[in-house]
Amino acid sequence: MQIHSTISSAPYPPMRADGAQGRVGASVAEEPSEGAALDPASAPAGEDGEQEDSKRVGSASASESASTEQELSQDEQREVELLKQRDAEVRAHEQAHVAAGGQYVTSAPSYSYQVGPDGKRYAIGGEVGIDTSMGSGDPAANLEKARTLLRAALAPAEPSTQDRRVAADARAMEIEAQRQLAELQQAESEADMADLGLDDAQAAESDGEAASDAEQAEAGVTPLGSLGGGQARLERRIGQLFAEPAEGALRAVA
Repeated sequence: MQIHSTISSAPYPPMRADGAQGRVGASVAEEPSEGAALDPASAPAGEDGEQEDSKRVGSASASESASTEQELSQDEQREVELLKQRDAEVRAHEQAHVAAGGQYVTSAPSYSYQVGPDGKRYAIGGEVGIDTSMGSGDPAANLEKARTLLRAALAPAEPSTQDRRVAADARAMEIEAQRQLAELQQAESEADMADLGLDDAQAAESDGEAASDAEQAEAGVTPLGSLGGGQARLERRIGQLFAEPAEGALRAVA
């Protein structure tokens, strides 16, 4: 998609039927007719006459170049001024797009031109290429891009109709990116809540086991988890019981 500056060239007068665009340069003097007599003073006389003619031609060319603007009519001069103003506006318009579009600008400004009555070319329209595609999998990046495109489209002082179309597309892209981002954040929040719920369940189970052990201890029941040391003491006591009668019996026999 392109961002355009649709500046019309309608205010400028059309070319004349003979293809001329105003008058450029000085008018050419008419040649004398075949029957016309030459002024003896102006007739060349050998090399001196040729040198004099050459000087006059050079002087005439310089005068033509210097008096070009004086040869334009008032309407043509006004047209040139309008073209100069429009050229400056078009270039500023496109440069505003480029400056705001940043990394998403895909081409330098291109211009359409009109030749003025003075023979010079003036920009009367232009466009800048810009990437308006929406990436996948990264709503946050799409949101940032949409906002950049919106700023780029509306950067000129007087956005064109096409600029406003691009701005509308950028707003739609922004809304879609916000929706995707909200869905992603909701999914992440639900996943965090699920993890938190599992941790709470495990903590509750651990607390329940500790409370059960405490209740059993108060009731005189040794919890299973504390049988390690008690079992060792019990084994030692049993060993003592079996050992003492045997020693007594031996003493009696002797």
